[in-house]
Amino acid sequence: MQLLEERIRKDGIIREGNVLKVDSFINHQMDIELFREMAKEWKRKFEGKKINKILTIEASGIGIAAIVAAEFGVPVVFAKKSMSINLDHDNYHTRIESFTHKKIYEVIVSKKFLGPNDSVLIIDDFLANGCALEGLLNLVEEAGASLAGIGIAIEKGFQKGGEIIRAKGIQLESLAIVDTMDYTTGSITFRQQ
Repeated sequence: MQLLEERIRKDGIIREGNVLKVDSFINHQMDIELFREMAKEWKRKFEGKKINKILTIEASGIGIAAIVAAEFGVPVVFAKKSMSINLDHDNYHTRIESFTHKKIYEVIVSKKFLGPNDSVLIIDDFLANGCALEGLLNLVEEAGASLAGIGIAIEKGFQKGGEIIRAKGIQLESLAIVDTMDYTTGSITFRQQ
């Protein structure tokens, strides 16, 4: 998606350790107009698929997923990274390792919000090693729901996550795939799609 690639070039910051900082428009301050265009693109890419739920993980994916859910006219469900007193105890559980936070989370989704009658589109902001997606896929499977596909805003094509997911035969639609990024020069290249 050219619009997203241009925005990454303009406002993205490359940090040491393969970190692409996009907090000025994706995951701290959110550009809702950009999110609307992204949602329209995913709607086009998943046209004809029966989708009745959008699933993401807190926190950075929620903003994007909410706009996507509005475009599809369905609810968004997000996997929570911690249990709280106001949650029911009848939940699906999985463990996810965060690339960004270098931490393992026990994530949960209430069984009230995900089940065998659901056809799920997973939406997230980044795909690096695929750990978060593997966890979300586990939750979909545990719920007996069907997977319509996965939409990712930015995929790091030089890391293994996309390859792992595509090898499973899952429709994975990443709007921008970063092929290379260089911390010392600030240069970034995108895979042609």
